Amino acid sequence: MQSLMNLLDPTWWLSILGAFATIGVLAIIFAETGLLLGFFLPGDSLLVAAGIFSSAEVAKGIPGLEPLSLPVLLIGTPLCAIAGAQLGHLLGARYGRRLFDKPDSRLFKREHVLQAEEFFGKFGEARAVVLARFVPIVRTFMNPVAGVLGMRPKRFLTWNAVGAVLWTESMILLGNVLGHQVDPKEIDRYILPGVFLIVLISVIPIVVEVVKKRRAAKAAPVPTGRHHRVPTDAD
Repeated sequence: MQSLMNLLDPTWWLSILGAFATIGVLAIIFAETGLLLGFFLPGDSLLVAAGIFSSAEVAKGIPGLEPLSLPVLLIGTPLCAIAGAQLGHLLGARYGRRLFDKPDSRLFKREHVLQAEEFFGKFGEARAVVLARFVPIVRTFMNPVAGVLGMRPKRFLTWNAVGAVLWTESMILLGNVLGHQVDPKEIDRYILPGVFLIVLISVIPIVVEVVKKRRAAKAAPVPTGRHHRVPTDAD
């Protein structure tokens, strides 16, 4: 159980990465978005933590940790997120259908495809790819699913880039602001609440869209072209 908790703890990752923390963050972001086994990695909280520990004063709180480079993070993380997602899309386009068609697949199940199709149907390809960035686990599986469902690579690249920039930059800058505003000894208290706040804000468009569609469905006129039984001699 402790090992699992460590994998979800961004400060644990940064502490073991030490002087290589900046490069490590880039590698983890690529793995979480591009490698299917990376869905358990703490993408959101890691980005916030990376922004926090880009402050030299805060970084002193972890032995052996060098302050992360904010410019490298702001440039490198969106690039890694874009590259990872493109890899996921490519894998989905080439091999995804075979995996989804296998009922016993451990990585994929048919229900993932059905959920993605419903997600795409509600929000459209563009919004689905962008919004998925802010939903843990979903952002990992959405990329190959988009490939399976035939989203064109160039169109996927465009909205993949938009989502990657919005996601990584918002998380890192939030962390950087927190790192300069709060007491370094209490920084752990602000990482998860900060992530939760951004994720909450990001899902608002999803909730609004669902509510609009439900209201539209209720307001839609009931079809009047009913079939009436033709009277017979027995009547």
